[in-house]
Amino acid sequence: MGQFAWGVLLGCLVSVPAAAAVVAAAYRRIDRLQRQARQAERLAELGTLTGGLAHEIKNPLSTIQLNLQLLREDVPDPEHDPASARIVNRLTTVQKEASRLRDILDDFLRFAGKMELHRSPVDVNTVLEEMVDFFFPQAQLNRVQLRLKRSPEPITAPLDERLIKQALLNLMLNALQAMPEGGEIILTARRDADRAVIDVIDTGKGMEPEVLEKVFQAYYSTKKGGHGLGLAITKRIIEEHGGTISVMSELGKGTDFRVELPLA
Repeated sequence: MGQFAWGVLLGCLVSVPAAAAVVAAAYRRIDRLQRQARQAERLAELGTLTGGLAHEIKNPLSTIQLNLQLLREDVPDPEHDPASARIVNRLTTVQKEASRLRDILDDFLRFAGKMELHRSPVDVNTVLEEMVDFFFPQAQLNRVQLRLKRSPEPITAPLDERLIKQALLNLMLNALQAMPEGGEIILTARRDADRAVIDVIDTGKGMEPEVLEKVFQAYYSTKKGGHGLGLAITKRIIEEHGGTISVMSELGKGTDFRVELPLA
């Protein structure tokens, strides 16, 4: 057998294990993709079921809230009857808890349900100005100053204005809650190549590293009475727009939530 033939034979023998490894890797990849697809289908089905369950809970909950209000109106004058006053206090507590449960269900449906974007060209500077005007009374009540740093140039992006404002409001509320003694919320806007960059900065107490890792997880909250969906909803809104959100924080100095949105 000639030298060339031996070379071909040896090449084939060497390439057989390599080819087998490639085929095995391909099968593993296919298997992984199939498992991911099945998991995605199960999650989608679970989302549909839980969304339907939440709607079913909301209907009787509305009836409960209405009847609680009617019961409260039927209680004799609590100002002159201690027993009536106790009943009114208990009814008020139940009403508050029923309202809180309804808010949790509404937030869950916004988080888990299908999110349809109605985009239109929106000036980011204008959105931030309107958010500052809207939020000013609440900030003033909590001894928090609002500052806005506009972009020197117009920044127009295809956004669902209602949803983006909801996302920004969640970030501003989060900043407000981080400053129980007062402080400052700074909103900034700038263009970075083909993206609009928005920063929501507070001068609050900052977050521990372990909190930063979980801050966007659904149902994770460090606040008493919080249900942990506000920032998770915000993240989903931003990602539905094709954008990203990140957070930087330093203990004792404050927190910066950065939102980046594509301009086209």
